[in-house]
Amino acid sequence: MLLRSWDAPADRSWPGVAAVTDHVGVEHALVTRHALVRRVLADPDTFRPDNALDALTPIPVPALRILARHGFRLPPTLANNSSPSHPDIRAAVADALHPARVAAQQPWLAGLVAERVAGLTARLAAGREVDLYADLATDLPLLVLARLVDLPAAGVAVVKEFSRSALELFWAPVSPDRQRDLAATVGRFAALLREFAGTGPGLAARLRAAGHPVDVVVGALFFLLVAGQETTSQFLTLLLHRLHGEPAVLAGLAAGTVPVADVVEEGLRLVPPIVTWRRVAARDTELDGTPVPAGRSVVLWLARAGRDPEAFAAPEEFRPGQRGSRRHLAFGAGAHRCVGAQLSRMEAAVVVAGAAPLLAGTSVVRAPRCPDNLSFRMPDAFVIRR
Repeated sequence: MLLRSWDAPADRSWPGVAAVTDHVGVEHALVTRHALVRRVLADPDTFRPDNALDALTPIPVPALRILARHGFRLPPTLANNSSPSHPDIRAAVADALHPARVAAQQPWLAGLVAERVAGLTARLAAGREVDLYADLATDLPLLVLARLVDLPAAGVAVVKEFSRSALELFWAPVSPDRQRDLAATVGRFAALLREFAGTGPGLAARLRAAGHPVDVVVGALFFLLVAGQETTSQFLTLLLHRLHGEPAVLAGLAAGTVPVADVVEEGLRLVPPIVTWRRVAARDTELDGTPVPAGRSVVLWLARAGRDPEAFAAPEEFRPGQRGSRRHLAFGAGAHRCVGAQLSRMEAAVVVAGAAPLLAGTSVVRAPRCPDNLSFRMPDAFVIRR
């Protein structure tokens, strides 16, 4: 399985396309080169997104019954939608996450980060440990997203349990017993989303007004709660951890000689929270001379593409502003490029600007640990002390 090889150095000996068989015996075409990954993403007619949300481990009947009991379904909405409905659904979400609306949240978020950083600074000064995932990064993207799309007023802990359970249920190698537990968590929250989808304001109301059925509204909200906040909280944790090992970059940030935006882009290139994404071949084709038959799963190694020596001058080094740094594929490309890219960038810039000073003079007590997962890193903690 390729799941543990995210950060192995890339080199020119890596094939552009390789055959990989996963833990349930399914063969994928693994695409590693930057140019090839971009080519697949830019060609939705040949490489369709229909399998993007398919469970990596087939969900057994008992777990499916639990999901069905809660009315859980994932119709084509955003990431898995190649139908004519996609542009309209995407436009509604894009309007909710319009750059002007995102920018308007920046002062509020900066104030919240400053308040939290002040508290964490005091704790460090008192000799206590600080978890930059649990104490800073975990809920910030959710709080911002709730303001933008009028999400239901569920507790943060409930949403985080749901979103991480969904990432494990659909993208991780899991046992049948674990699948049943995850299905119960995902199903219960999906039932809450269904209620909100039928009556809620904001984005839900706009999708209903456009004639989309409740299942589609639920699917769009489901994906937003995973891709719109969980991935960003993961990225904030990964980026702060990477910055801890980059004293020159931290010094440049403190001196104002290294732009925060360049740090964010280099972080997206080197430690993207989504390491792979999937497509399925719609017809017999080829990639880099390798035959790809119709129906074959195509795994796009986004993290490897960000370290491609053919695309970046210093692929393994954290060099903010290096030529090509912004050409990373952390947000995908083409018609399904992440609609929340500007939101994620804004949140990361605010957190880096506010929290980077916490890292100076500290040691790592516990580095982020990431479980096996095809597409998501899912760090669980980042503990430091002075």
